[in-house]
Amino acid sequence: MGATPLMLRDVVSSVFLLLGALSCLLGALGLLRLPDLPARLQAATKPQTLGLLLILIGTAVRLEFENAATLVLVILFQAVTAPVISQIVARSAYRTGTLDRDLLVVDELTARMDAERGDSGGTAPGHRK
Repeated sequence: MGATPLMLRDVVSSVFLLLGALSCLLGALGLLRLPDLPARLQAATKPQTLGLLLILIGTAVRLEFENAATLVLVILFQAVTAPVISQIVARSAYRTGTLDRDLLVVDELTARMDAERGDSGGTAPGHRK
């Protein structure tokens, strides 16, 4: 009794779906357990994105090519937007003082923000005098 192509597709799809679900679970646990904002952003971005990509690949294995092509667009959109959103949230937290700057190993944004304040007459960007 040899493995049929349908059985092989089921196994490959199941492996991708389970790995994706495990990655999402680990990301969710990281959001709950990690102590500070940068670590939580890391847990919210990387494992969640990887988990979604694996789940979509596992789903695409079971679909016909025409339908699976749509999932490629979802994968690309997710891979592009997740890091950008994470960066925006981190900068917002940094600028509002929510982020504890003493915990940062490298802080390149302070000099940049000081330069921006100096160019705009002593006020932070987006703030009125």
